[in-house]
Amino acid sequence: MDIKYALLGFLSWKSLTGYELKKLVTNSIGFEWSGNNNQIYTSLVELHRDNLVISELKPQERYPTRKVYSINNSGRHALKEWVMGNVEPPMIRKSFLIQLAWSDHLSKNEMEDMLKHYELELETQIMMLREQMRRGVINPARTARERYLWEKISENYLRSYELELQWTREIHSEVDK
Repeated sequence: MDIKYALLGFLSWKSLTGYELKKLVTNSIGFEWSGNNNQIYTSLVELHRDNLVISELKPQERYPTRKVYSINNSGRHALKEWVMGNVEPPMIRKSFLIQLAWSDHLSKNEMEDMLKHYELELETQIMMLREQMRRGVINPARTARERYLWEKISENYLRSYELELQWTREIHSEVDK
């Protein structure tokens, strides 16, 4: 998936600067990009070049001029076409599985440490996701359906981490019996 569609989605919500888009991408649950400046600004230049967004310079009294991006009708059409297009299956990348595959080389204590560390990482992710969900970090919530869908997206990520933690604990309890 291309980050440009995520940016078009956010811009369909409201007009934003590149900096605001970066914050939204970085703080969103489930977006697979780092949201680094190069990704964001390169994509905005391409979206503008492809006539999917417009930009407007907005002067500020005590700060530098802001460049605000807005989606146009062509951008809305492109976003809708993408949303209605074929869905890619999820790409599951878990480096832990590769570590686990070769962990027979570890002693019992080393295996114990590796599993405890991974469990702690998962617990931390679960705690952070729950807090984000509690605060409702990002949810355009223009309609009841949109609010529901964004809540379900967060729930999907939370359940994935919870299931991974449960699976890891099962391994932990069984591996050296």
